[in-house]
Amino acid sequence: MPTLRLPTWLAACVVVLTLAVSINLRDLAAWLGTPIPKLPIPYGGAILDNGLGVLLVLAVAALLLRPGQRLHALLGLRWNGWQGPGLALLATLPCWLGLWWLGGVNPTQDVLALLMLGVLFPFAEEIIFRGFGFIFAHRQQRWPWLAAALVQAVIFGAIHWWSFGGGGGMALQVFAITGIGGLVFAWLNTLDDYTLWSGLALHVSLNLAWNVFVISEATAVGWPATVLRLSAAGLAVGLVWAWHRPRPRRRPAAVA
Repeated sequence: MPTLRLPTWLAACVVVLTLAVSINLRDLAAWLGTPIPKLPIPYGGAILDNGLGVLLVLAVAALLLRPGQRLHALLGLRWNGWQGPGLALLATLPCWLGLWWLGGVNPTQDVLALLMLGVLFPFAEEIIFRGFGFIFAHRQQRWPWLAAALVQAVIFGAIHWWSFGGGGGMALQVFAITGIGGLVFAWLNTLDDYTLWSGLALHVSLNLAWNVFVISEATAVGWPATVLRLSAAGLAVGLVWAWHRPRPRRRPAAVA
């Protein structure tokens, strides 16, 4: 596939614009007068939104690649072992217990909802925002770490803010929670050698918990639930950092 050789500033604009429209392509098409109908299946609109977003970032990333670069590695899709994801999952156990205490188990579980809201949609978001928006922007486009982490986190939060109707109140709390989440996921990506899987494990586990238990919107943005989220995020970062931190080398014993 031919690649684009763009000036640095223009490539940065392309990355930001791609992130901004990624899962809003159908909304953009409707605004332009060419609506894209949703798939005639449950969650058909969301499946199409996320699928089109992933295809868009894959296409843009492939066009921006330089010769010899590997797309899957620059999107964080290479495997780096089970340790990081396993520790991130373990860090969410107190959050699961706290949410069970706050709301109890949902008696009307929907397996399809758990699969879509808890697994597939978070996976798509991680590819788009952390894979392309953070790892690709930082390692391929050479953005400073903080710039890449903040840009994707702000856009990630803004998209969720918009989905909650925009404005203040609960929508602003959703923006703050998801924006902080975007930063934490990027931090986990970094600690796990710029791969997606530790951040994805945290994202999936927290999303599943919110669907397994009965949590109202008011409770979800209240202080107890927020503290549970932040504690899970902090514990995940701490555990993954502790596992992957460089170990000091032992000096060989002196020969008598």
